Amino acid sequence: MDHADDAADTGIRGGAGAMWSGDELDLDAYLARIGFRGGSGATGELRPDLDTLYDVHRAHTAAITFESLDVLLGRPVALDVKAIEDKLVHARRGGYCYEQNSLLAAALERIGFEVSGRGARNRTRGDSLTPVTHAVLVVTVEGQPWLCDAGFGYQGPCEPVPLGRPGAEVRQGEWTYRVREEEDGILVLGLLRGGTWRDLYAFSPQRYHPVDYLLLNHYSSTHPRSAFIGRVIVQHPGGDVRRALVGRELTLLHPDGRDERRAIGPDELLALLDREFGLRLPERDAAELVRIHRAGD
Repeated sequence: MDHADDAADTGIRGGAGAMWSGDELDLDAYLARIGFRGGSGATGELRPDLDTLYDVHRAHTAAITFESLDVLLGRPVALDVKAIEDKLVHARRGGYCYEQNSLLAAALERIGFEVSGRGARNRTRGDSLTPVTHAVLVVTVEGQPWLCDAGFGYQGPCEPVPLGRPGAEVRQGEWTYRVREEEDGILVLGLLRGGTWRDLYAFSPQRYHPVDYLLLNHYSSTHPRSAFIGRVIVQHPGGDVRRALVGRELTLLHPDGRDERRAIGPDELLALLDREFGLRLPERDAAELVRIHRAGD
């Protein structure tokens, strides 16, 4: 089925003026990239329903790795849909939250979902107050809001999380999430590990638009205090075991709270990126990445 040509039959919408530029996305190429194997309903057509939302979100997070290597390589991170498509879909690279969730938003909008953005504060770094730098999505299906986030790295959800039932625990494979509500309508996504709930990030009801993510992206990719400056960050939520390479340390995260850590030298970096994260860089980029990694020894 050519999803773009059969938009009238599948309920796929976009059109001029679509907020997330879903009308510009090559939907067939995106669905092939994430390994999506059909739609919902008896005919297998794509529909803006909950089954499709789960299937697309799950396939996206499984297929596309979280990484910020362009920042390390000193390159600008473009957020227009065609640039993201070229990088994450056709070049089979990964990206960080602004790229990942902009791509997911464009695809969901193209299918016909109602998608809005939010800005979140990372809470994985202790009690310090962090700026709003994380981009997440809220997708409304049959009047109910769902948190969708393909861009929080190895601790992030692999499936949508309901927002209409604060405090409800949601099991995703071996991992359990919940969203709780604080004062002023602040919602907090938490992850259960080793019997302890850990806050991941908090976000307000304020809607964010693609233009807002341009500003956040500029900070995250250029500001000297950004966590992405000067080090390798590659992560994948995976299944039972989640993986993160930050700087020179590879971490394997287990649901029971255990962490396995080991140092990664420059000579094994490229093989590890391919084996553990499915990333293969062009020869010139790969050589520069190894040079940067070795320079820090």
